[in-house]
Amino acid sequence: MDPEEIEFIGEREEIGIIPNFNYEPLHLIAGTVGPFRAGIPLHVPLWIAMHLRKQQKCRIVTPEWMEVEFLEDLKEEEKRTKGFCKMPSPHYMVLAKLVLGISMEDIPSAEVIKTLIKDLFDCRCAKLRKTIDSMLSGDENQTKLDNITMFELHSVRPFVTHALDLISRLERATLQQQQHQQTLGSSSYYSR
Repeated sequence: MDPEEIEFIGEREEIGIIPNFNYEPLHLIAGTVGPFRAGIPLHVPLWIAMHLRKQQKCRIVTPEWMEVEFLEDLKEEEKRTKGFCKMPSPHYMVLAKLVLGISMEDIPSAEVIKTLIKDLFDCRCAKLRKTIDSMLSGDENQTKLDNITMFELHSVRPFVTHALDLISRLERATLQQQQHQQTLGSSSYYSR
């Protein structure tokens, strides 16, 4: 899956907005959105929120998890635990990138939040690489990757598929070498 596809999927996640216009409900394939009433908060898919924000027809309500204190606590918990912490959204990186990209002025401490989310992502990716390295080196036969997001998994996918392909090739070559040596050994036995 490409990063663009992951972003497309993430754009379907709902986010709060406060519209500054009145409009009847929108009947979309995925469901009905609205009605829009000026000053009354409502939840819409992220793609609609982004479109309205670009037209300056709404203000995006910062998700509860996009607060400095919450993110600092989550980052510390992620560092302490061996496994992966449950994230506030399965598309937290997509949401953060898009929301911060379009409405920095709507979000208090936006730069700090951006840094905390990047630190959290880096911490999780380092933990993911360590887990995969342990699995590939043969220390573990299997691993449990609960609470991993699509975006995080996608970030290590090229490495993992390449590494597994190399391991498979080495195992086949070793097996062929052993079979060849057995064939040579048995033919020399019969030649005596």
